[in-house]
Amino acid sequence: MKTSQSEPTESANGLDQLLKPRPVRRLLAIDGGGVRGAIPIGVLSRIEQVLRDRTGRPGLVLADYFDFIGGTSIGAVIAAALSTGLSLDEVRSFATENLSRFFQPASIWKRFRHKYSAEGLNQCLIENFGEVELGSSKLKTLVMIVLRNASTDSPWIVTNNPLAKYNDASRLDCNLRLPLWQLLRGSAAAPTFFPCERIRLDANDFQFVDGAGTIANNPAFQLFLQATLPAYGLKWPTGPDKMLLISVGTGGVPTPNTADAHFFANALAQIKCLSAGATIEQDLLCRLLGRCLCGDPIDRELGDLIRAEFAWPAQFTYCRYNAELSAAMLGALGHRRSPARFHTLDNTSAFAELLALGESIGSARVRPEHFDGFV
Repeated sequence: MKTSQSEPTESANGLDQLLKPRPVRRLLAIDGGGVRGAIPIGVLSRIEQVLRDRTGRPGLVLADYFDFIGGTSIGAVIAAALSTGLSLDEVRSFATENLSRFFQPASIWKRFRHKYSAEGLNQCLIENFGEVELGSSKLKTLVMIVLRNASTDSPWIVTNNPLAKYNDASRLDCNLRLPLWQLLRGSAAAPTFFPCERIRLDANDFQFVDGAGTIANNPAFQLFLQATLPAYGLKWPTGPDKMLLISVGTGGVPTPNTADAHFFANALAQIKCLSAGATIEQDLLCRLLGRCLCGDPIDRELGDLIRAEFAWPAQFTYCRYNAELSAAMLGALGHRRSPARFHTLDNTSAFAELLALGESIGSARVRPEHFDGFV
């Protein structure tokens, strides 16, 4: 996977045609999840094939179909790669060939702060995204990247939308001039795994860490807000016949019973519970505001809310492709390995199996009719 070198940022960000009114809008959101990013690669391969079959275009890539692609952490890397026009075969090859470089152990003394060195990850991002800036016309879709600014303790939702306030070319701190690889590196800087990424904006230096540390490890609802709220400039029309939102997860991990756990195990479990809870909450918001066509049950009380009707009008059509990484769910998908093998974020030996699992989820969940009215 390699993009070509950057072009000067253009006044309309190279997205003039995309910003013009269209009858329908298509959004794609990809969760964060470390090595489990293999799951959405597998699911997206199925989506790409379905769209190729539906359109009769064997060379179609997802950048030809989606208007706005967003992601968090590894989801942001995948989103940016897709936006440059890469196929899923190319994304899969990039991930497979560079996996060992992503997770290079840090030196002994540095492991007190982070488990892995950033050198391999940095080099991969630089090699494959070149000198592409966020505002480069090399990006064929709108892109959203979720980071957390550790210096100000605030979530940063960064896009290449030329209408957004902080993308005004007259600003000295215009986001569009930021190197894309640095934003991706910051979004993927999971605390305890990788060091922060330092990014300079005009006279300010900020330290960025993984966007999974915000409420938007599942960025689907934030993507909808970026596309529709007047403050962000796009103001795309809403309605179940006007907007399609596809959300792809990296697998749900059951939270452990910590009733009798020791202090450190309990503290770690609480962090995981907060992240998992936020991911589910973002999914729930999308199902409440959208017309949901696909998604596993939220819980035993709410169910899956597929085609549920509420007292308010649906704002978009919505599909959530994900699976709980439990023994029962894995068995239903034809996978018999221990679920614990898939629960960590850095088990590189499980990558190929996670890809296969993503393909199984795609085959089981993605249906051509989910795209009716949007092809």
